[in-house]
Amino acid sequence: MSDTMEQKQQLVRCIRMLEHAGIMDYNGHGSIRLAENRMLINIGNCQRSQLTADDICTIDMDGNVIEGNGKPPLEFHLHAGIYKTRADVDAIIHCHPNWSTILTTAGVEYLPVYAQGTLVYPLPVLDSPNSINNPEMAKRLTDTMGNRPAALMKAHGAVTTGRTIVDAFVLLNYLEDNAYRQYMAQQVGTPYSFTEEEIALCTEKLWNPALFQRTWDHFSAKLDASA
Repeated sequence: MSDTMEQKQQLVRCIRMLEHAGIMDYNGHGSIRLAENRMLINIGNCQRSQLTADDICTIDMDGNVIEGNGKPPLEFHLHAGIYKTRADVDAIIHCHPNWSTILTTAGVEYLPVYAQGTLVYPLPVLDSPNSINNPEMAKRLTDTMGNRPAALMKAHGAVTTGRTIVDAFVLLNYLEDNAYRQYMAQQVGTPYSFTEEEIALCTEKLWNPALFQRTWDHFSAKLDASA
């Protein structure tokens, strides 16, 4: 199996795991950077729950299809914009998770209330619900993100990045789990927010490739069990 085919299969599994976990719905997309200013990305009109490698296309940073059947999602600009400005990023996920989107819809700040959730804190928020479907909106997003690994879009969704698609997948799960715990805690009181020292300790302990892989494997096993 070629390296590109392995990357396609990994991207397929990522998206199917997110859909199975209820984090990604009928929209949402993931990408992996390739050489020569190209990327793998799922086509816009695919069924995320039934995704296959045939639903992954190769495009350039202008959205031109190099290989594959179908067109990229309209928000390919989100991926291209980040790749153009962030040499440290080789994988991106964008979707519309329930709990973190509820926070931005209500104008509530994301708080680090859960150890794994501290890894994306502070979490910048793009002050617009508009789709990232043009270079101007992509620049607004990258300006908002700066060098952070993740961001939210007001009343819209979330984006996570990483050196690998495993990184981006795991951070998205941590982000959404933290948002859920924060929302639930706010129903009964004032959530405890981790201190700077506690956040630093969590980052030192939890930002770990082996732990990231274990999280990926957990969701992978659940997907297989459901088949």
